[in-house]
Amino acid sequence: MTETTYREAIRQALLDAMEADPSVILMGEEVGLYGGAYGVTKGLIDLFGADRVIDTPISEPAIIGAAIGAAMTGLRPVAELMYVDFAGMAMDQIANQAAKSRYMFGGQIGVPMVLRTQGGTGRSAAAQHSQSLEAWIMHVPGLRLVMPATVNDAYHLLRGALEQPDPVVVIEHKGLYTLKGALDPARPDAPWGQPVTRRRGRDLVILTYSRMLHETLAAAERLAAAGVEAEVIDLRCLNPLDEAPLVEALRRTGRAMVVTEAVVTGSVASEIAARLGELCFDWLEEPILRLGGEDIPIPVSPALERGSIPSADLIHDTALWLVTRKAPPWAA
Repeated sequence: MTETTYREAIRQALLDAMEADPSVILMGEEVGLYGGAYGVTKGLIDLFGADRVIDTPISEPAIIGAAIGAAMTGLRPVAELMYVDFAGMAMDQIANQAAKSRYMFGGQIGVPMVLRTQGGTGRSAAAQHSQSLEAWIMHVPGLRLVMPATVNDAYHLLRGALEQPDPVVVIEHKGLYTLKGALDPARPDAPWGQPVTRRRGRDLVILTYSRMLHETLAAAERLAAAGVEAEVIDLRCLNPLDEAPLVEALRRTGRAMVVTEAVVTGSVASEIAARLGELCFDWLEEPILRLGGEDIPIPVSPALERGSIPSADLIHDTALWLVTRKAPPWAA
């Protein structure tokens, strides 16, 4: 076990995968000589050469289209889109080609590729480079979706994605790249595709993922000081979604919140709340709450940007209200 950063854990996962499997290749804008927009692939071209670490033109449809073709003909490409905001440029390739090829070919051929991309706020990158668009991906049958929140998961969820028979989208949060934590390459936090309970509690369960996990854990510590014990579950894998542990936790606590950085309308939080509402209606003490970003384009101003998404304070106040029905400060 070593102490490292989220960024370096991803790089190590790519390096280990490329050493173990010569069919793994990297492709995307500036992934080679420059080392990636966030430095994740720095130095890999020196180790594996330009035939396996491929700098592409600035064309998202070309990157994804080439990766699909490579995957269908025996390689395991890891394609990088610099920002998830740019997925719209390649949505035909992602949603109509990569996601549907196994079905369209009657199972005779698949697309075992990984799409790495970056989402979320925190760098004042404004409305076109700061979105959380995981709901777009979750909506498409045939795509798998993971969003690591910890250093260990950054490594293991990517390694696991490279073992899947179908396309996997890995959305990394740009605000987590400098996060430090323990990495154990031999021990994942849980099997690929399963959620992890990061904190036990009895009064409510808070379901979350990606960077919001850390805000939620901070809020849970403050809640404990007020006598409210919140269970915190890191979803990790949004599609497929393992519902059984979520149902079990909600049956025990009777109350739930789903916290996301994305806008609430049409969000992952909305889908999870609806599913659990159907499955757990008889055990609910209160309606399942969704807490997410404001339904606005992300502001470029750092202060406005911070105010547009949930914070530990807002999560704390909302959870406290859900359990005690005491009006939080923002309701005054």
